[in-house]
Amino acid sequence: MIKSMLARIRQGYQTFPFPKGEPPALPDRFRGRPVIHQERCVENCEACIQVCPTNAIARDSHLRIDMGRCLFCGACREACPARAIEFEQHYHLSSGTRGGLISHEPGRNELGAILRADIHRVFGRSLKLRQVCAGGCGACEADVNVLGTIGWDLGRFGIQFVAAPRHADGLLITGPVTQNMKLALQKTYDAVPSPKVVITVGACAISGGLYANHPETCAGVEDLFPIDLYIPGCPPHPLTILSGLISLLTRSPSGGRAHFPCVTRPGRTIG
Repeated sequence: MIKSMLARIRQGYQTFPFPKGEPPALPDRFRGRPVIHQERCVENCEACIQVCPTNAIARDSHLRIDMGRCLFCGACREACPARAIEFEQHYHLSSGTRGGLISHEPGRNELGAILRADIHRVFGRSLKLRQVCAGGCGACEADVNVLGTIGWDLGRFGIQFVAAPRHADGLLITGPVTQNMKLALQKTYDAVPSPKVVITVGACAISGGLYANHPETCAGVEDLFPIDLYIPGCPPHPLTILSGLISLLTRSPSGGRAHFPCVTRPGRTIG
């Protein structure tokens, strides 16, 4: 015991001062928000569309990447002969709307302000979540679990994971929702007292990911429950998850409450 205490004293303070201080250094291979340089894009070239494993890339008047489907594998960047697609070192990717995950131009889709004022009013600076792995591979779950370690210390932000859904303010869901997990997830959702929030983490939970068209999955959560926060990635970096969760409980950059319309959804009453 004495040796453990001395080692802990020598280690000193290990929790990094986020968000007021510098975040942890991201690896060089980190792929953040995709950026499309439309002026470089070659007309009628569909190399990136053909190589995408999840059909995350489409073209109408412009080329678009759906980060809710994107695995951030970088295959599109490598396939593009004009180098029109790049990935920024930008870790904040979360959005309060599904449409906010569509990336098409540099400088567009600023995803930082996603807070709805009604969520802040009800939950204030405290959020208790029940995490549900709905058929995930374990990668998103591992990066969520990292947030409980001493370096990240998720609890200092008032966010905690609880064992029972009846003690939770909402669900944090990972995985594509397999048919075997569908009923269990529905019962867990029903057990959370209203009003409640639903957070999807990872491409599988948002859109089904690689398993979107598999008959044994529900292709994510979107057709099952209303979603309050989308955190894309495969898996999302812990910093991406943390920044998304914090944005549910913080105020707008101007210092006041975030000014977003209160969205009325079937079966939900907040306030």
